Amino acid sequence: MVLASELRLTPPPGYTTPPFPSLYNPHPSSTSQPKFLYHTSDAIRFTLLWTLIVYAGFHLASGVYGLILRPSRVGAAGFAVIFTLVGGIEAALAGSVVGVLLAAVYSAGYFEMSTWIPLVWAVINVLVLVLSSFSLQGGL
Repeated sequence: MVLASELRLTPPPGYTTPPFPSLYNPHPSSTSQPKFLYHTSDAIRFTLLWTLIVYAGFHLASGVYGLILRPSRVGAAGFAVIFTLVGGIEAALAGSVVGVLLAAVYSAGYFEMSTWIPLVWAVINVLVLVLSSFSLQGGL
């Protein structure tokens, strides 16, 4: 009988945390080696960084698009900058919360986390943000 205290996901001998972003080719015929995250702090850091990158890209693109649509407005350029800064704050909050949840789930299940998982969840975060931005003015 194995006690729960004896079950621990320990990194393999000689493990060092891969540098960010450390994405690898997941195709079976690829020769690149999979990279995994074992430590909670690494999972949180990777998720936070990917969420900041993805959110900044989407908010910057949206701000520039708004700037293109309304070039005659005096504060349009300021709007794009403020919109991107607000996106950064949202990304810091969302990336931290999701990073902690991912780290907790993976460590509770004694799983190793692929370096692709934080990127996938950053994209999911921004897609939820985009979907929640649509209004239901006409009702259902």
